[in-house]
Amino acid sequence: MTSAGPLAGQNILVTGGSGGIGAAISKRLVEEGARPIIQYGRDRSGAEALLAELGGKGWIVQADLSTSQGPFALWRDALAAAGRVHGLVNNAGIRTEVSIDADEEAWTEAWQREFQVNFFSAATLCKEAIRHFKEEGGGRIVNLASRAGQRGYVGNAMPYGATKAALINLTKSIAQSFGRDGVVAIAIAPGWVRTAMAEDYIAKHGKAAAVSDIPIGEMAEPASVAELVAFALRPTQASLSGATLDVNGASYLR
Repeated sequence: MTSAGPLAGQNILVTGGSGGIGAAISKRLVEEGARPIIQYGRDRSGAEALLAELGGKGWIVQADLSTSQGPFALWRDALAAAGRVHGLVNNAGIRTEVSIDADEEAWTEAWQREFQVNFFSAATLCKEAIRHFKEEGGGRIVNLASRAGQRGYVGNAMPYGATKAALINLTKSIAQSFGRDGVVAIAIAPGWVRTAMAEDYIAKHGKAAAVSDIPIGEMAEPASVAELVAFALRPTQASLSGATLDVNGASYLR
């Protein structure tokens, strides 16, 4: 891997950066010359293995994004590690299933936890990033949303779709409010991506069921999403600010 490339010299914080889509993003960033700051929650060995695979070109930082203070601590640790952060990729997310027949405690806990991890932590990191970017001459934010945040979602996983819709709206607000400060914000909204969760679904229901509403008949690959994230982070793509980029195989059109 080389330090040359369109993202040469950039330090990029990636939440959930050690598994699935996050690992693909971290790898792509290094290929394009950046150094990822890879956030992980519990799997330290996995994060260390990824960093070793990347030739040590980056950092790993542990943070619990399910707590209100977790993202603040993450930002402080990322700055301590890298000194300057040029970009933020809010990739970490969870998907909780909760029925409308759930009891009050289970219902409330599911919604609060999912919003904390998928949205509130991202909003906090955006806040800290914007303040940093304003002081340092600009920066880029890429928020990993979802097709579910645009077209709605299944009844037993409504928190997921709601958090992703909020993330898209946050991205637009940042782009409009802080563009003159050199802050670029872009949302990427994948449909099905071939991750462990998708493979579990295929194992239970079959591939035909998984891709039944995708006209191209295939899921997106993590590497394809990572390629688009890296492209959105390029300094040449400032005019993409405020956009939501769909990666869903024509399963949702607007």
